[in-house]
Parts: sequence; C-alpha cells; structure tokens
Amino acid sequence: MEEQGMNPDPWSVYELILGQVERGEAERPLRIDQFVLGLTWTCCRIQGEAGFAQSPGMASRVLQFPGTVADRSAAEVAAWLKSWDPFAATAGLAAANAVINSAANPLLHGAQVLEGSAPANLAVFEHFRAQLFGKQVVVIGRYPGLDDVLDGLDVSVIERQPGTGDLPDPAAEFLLPQADWVFLTATSLINKTFPRLVQLAKNAVTVLMGPSAPWLAELAAYDIDFLAGVVPVNVENAVRIAAEGGGTRLFGDGVRYAVADIGTGSLNKLTERITQATALYAELNQAMQTWYANGTRERFPRYAELEQLSVLLADLESAYKRQWDARNGASA
Repeated sequence: MEEQGMNPDPWSVYELILGQVERGEAERPLRIDQFVLGLTWTCCRIQGEAGFAQSPGMASRVLQFPGTVADRSAAEVAAWLKSWDPFAATAGLAAANAVINSAANPLLHGAQVLEGSAPANLAVFEHFRAQLFGKQVVVIGRYPGLDDVLDGLDVSVIERQPGTGDLPDPAAEFLLPQADWVFLTATSLINKTFPRLVQLAKNAVTVLMGPSAPWLAELAAYDIDFLAGVVPVNVENAVRIAAEGGGTRLFGDGVRYAVADIGTGSLNKLTERITQATALYAELNQAMQTWYANGTRERFPRYAELEQLSVLLADLESAYKRQWDARNGASA
C-alpha cells in the first residue's frame, strides 16, 4: 500500500527546469553568446556563465541547428530539452544550465567543493565511499576509473551501452528498488530515463551527479537526496576543453565537483509517513482482533490491506535507516 500524492509527477521535472529559465529571462533578456557541441561535453555560454551537458556520444551529419544556436534566446533553446532528439535535448539542457547554474545560484554557492586524492572526475565517489561499506550500490552510467575508487564494495553499474562487467538498462527495474545507494547520472534528464529511475530508486539514498546536473534544491521533491554538480574553476579553460574533445580532462582544469545535501527533509517526510502508516496498521489490527473476538470464522475482510501495510512499514523503516546513515554514519 503506497500513499498517493506524496511526490509530483516525475515528468514534471522538465517543467521545473524550464520554469527556472523562464524566470531568469523575465528578469533580463538572455541570449546565447556561444554554443559548443563537443565530443564529450556540450557547452552553452550566456553573459559570462557556462552551462554543460554530456554530448550524445554519436555522430550525425544531418543536424538542423548548427550555425543557428548563438543569438537565440535561452528559453527557446532550453525548451529543446523536452525533445526526444538526443542532440536537441543536450543543447536544451546546456542552455538551461547556463541560466540556472550561475554564480548567483545560492545552492551552488553553498555547495561543498570536493578535494581529494582520487582523479577529479571521480571525486564524488571518493567523497561518499566511507558511507557505502556494507551497502548495495547502483551506479547509473559508467565512469572511467570507477572500479579503482569503489574497489571492495558491492557495486553494480548500469549502462545504456554496457561494457565488460556492466549491466544493461533493464537491470534497473530489478536492482534499484533493492538498492541502498543510487548514483544517477544527470544525463538521464536528456535521454528521458530520469522519471522512471527516480521512481525505482525512491527508497534509496540517491545522488544526481555530473556536469549536466542543474543546481536546483527543488529536485528534492523527486527523491534526490544529494546533488553532485560542477562549479567552474576556469570558464575559459572549461569551454576550450569541451570544444577540443575533452572528457575527464574537463575536471580539475575547467570545473570541479561539488556536493549539496538537498534531502535533509527526507527524515521528517519519512517520519510522517511511518507515523501515518503505523496508526492505520494499529487501527486495522484492532479491528481484526475485534472481528475474531466476536467468533467470526470468516477471514478478516481487510487482511490483505493489513499485510500491505506491514510491507510498507518495513520499506519505510529501511529507507529511514538509509537516510539516517547517509548523514550520521552507519555506526550512529
């Protein structure tokens, strides 16, 4: 038994992102100064700000928009994010991020910039590694060098184009509902897998990560607990690296990862749901006892509902423990 109306429709995430762009344009005209569709990263520059998105990873000689993106309004190009064409959607997210991920963004400004011994592109996994011992971890998207950083942990990697040791997309249906932690690439916003993946990972501690990630605290409503996006180190370097086909080189010389905890309300939300489910369980359990105390031999008519509540409570309590451990350490 699952409560209804707890979260927004996952597909509304696109309206959330585009709404932020429209509000930005309402304050001042925003036109695209430069657009780069690089081998690995796509970059959009608007009034000194840069937004990134992961490029589709395929070649095309029939794109319709090259030579026309610069000088368009940010909102016009950002709307392409809803397109099913991977190149248009990539351009759309890059344009949206150029507006959202500005220096004035308070969430980005307050995020913890990650420093460590691991390669800069793997800083997020190094940051959370201590929390992942004894946990079932699922990573959506293959990250070069990932196995070295997460060696010795229970990690499954799901990849649209699986390599050695990776699992294909359908594995998400089986693994995510049982996972303790899910690292979700923000490229899922481009390929439209985000809505389904966040539904499947709703009971896990979920990290939305990558240069494609928009710095929006409102993503917590979609059961995102941590945002791991990028902050610029040198915008000029970052754009040049993207334009020249850079992949992992983008990190360190152009941008660095940073982390923000946007899911601090998860514990309160789960406490409320557990309280409601517990009260209903007690009410139904008392009704069942009364039913049989009256000598009735027929099965309690709401027994199936009682069983569903028992399963729901177990799931909610497991989710609460995951969220608690993520912020306080498993030993707490």
